[in-house]
Amino acid sequence: MDRPWARVPSWVGAAVRPELAGAVEEIITVVRAEVPDYARPLTGRFGMRITEGVSVALGQFVDLLGRDEALTDTRVYRALGQLEHREGRTLAALQSAYQVGSRLLWRRLGGSATARQLPPEVIFALAEALFTYIEQLSAASVAGWAAEESSRAGSLQTRRHALVELLSQQPPAPVAEVERAAAAAGWPLPPRLAALAVTDVVEVAARIPSAVAADVDPVGLALVPVVDRTGWLERVRAGTGERRAVLGPVVEIGEAHRSIARARTAWPLHAAGRLGPTADRLVRADEHLLALLLAGQPELADDLRARALAPLRDLPAGAAARAEETLRAWLDAHGDVTATAGALHVHPQTVRYRLAQLRDTFDGALDDPLTRLELAVALRSAPPAEPDAPGQAAFGPPPGNA
Repeated sequence: MDRPWARVPSWVGAAVRPELAGAVEEIITVVRAEVPDYARPLTGRFGMRITEGVSVALGQFVDLLGRDEALTDTRVYRALGQLEHREGRTLAALQSAYQVGSRLLWRRLGGSATARQLPPEVIFALAEALFTYIEQLSAASVAGWAAEESSRAGSLQTRRHALVELLSQQPPAPVAEVERAAAAAGWPLPPRLAALAVTDVVEVAARIPSAVAADVDPVGLALVPVVDRTGWLERVRAGTGERRAVLGPVVEIGEAHRSIARARTAWPLHAAGRLGPTADRLVRADEHLLALLLAGQPELADDLRARALAPLRDLPAGAAARAEETLRAWLDAHGDVTATAGALHVHPQTVRYRLAQLRDTFDGALDDPLTRLELAVALRSAPPAEPDAPGQAAFGPPPGNA
């Protein structure tokens, strides 16, 4: 870092020191007059820090003149920045105070009898030394303010993390404990909320009004107050952007654990692309209850799938995949052949041909409502199989159809 005070002759410090007599009081008076935030009695920590800051700054500056040394002790000015943050002020007032003080000090030095006897190059070096010195003091205050901001933000986020984890508990924590945790986290408890599972959760929550977040495994959780019918959902969409995210059900505050659990359960399914089209980046868990039910009992779902689709087991791999695809489309279309053909991009006659083969394969069981229900559920318990290239023997189009 540049040390312009090293280019000022060492004898200058002793020469200008008498010119600074009474400068501390004058600088404080002018700063209080020109910076509105400081126009108050110099009492308590505020008064002590300001007086100390000006006094130490003047003495330290004169001592540095002629020395090739870095400005290493900036603790007083770092503490000033921290004090500004603790008292709820931005750095604007302190920066203005530095500017007012440096201008006044230079006018005092530059207009002194001592300065009029100095060579021009020394005057220039002295001016550069003074303003560089004040810049470094100001930078120390900025660092102190930023450190306090980071500490406060980290402490607040820690308390909000603890609040989200408390609300995740089942059975729920006592109301009084939740109220204390919410007050410590600076979060007014909303009547209703929804849990949001999303990556980069702290960043996302900062973009959703009044949301609090916890960066937990396997995915971050945010609690979003529901204060209107639809506007809150649009704010969540805006906050999550292009990230995949899952919303739990809207619940009262005492049921927060239920929304959190639902969002957590749905997250791995959504991350794997099993909760609808990948274009739907934000999904609502309550719109996928069947998928969640199956995910909650994976062994049972596997057994159901194996039993329901057992008749396809002896078919060639490509034919079995095409049969599954046809069954899925036909069941989704509630038996409508034309709609099934549209979904499969084939001729309706092709669908009729495949259905005839399926009825033979399932030995007429496709006409049984319970069998159809089991098939519909089984086909949703895992991603659809990939068919082989078209034109395989079984379940292909009948001659003359496409």
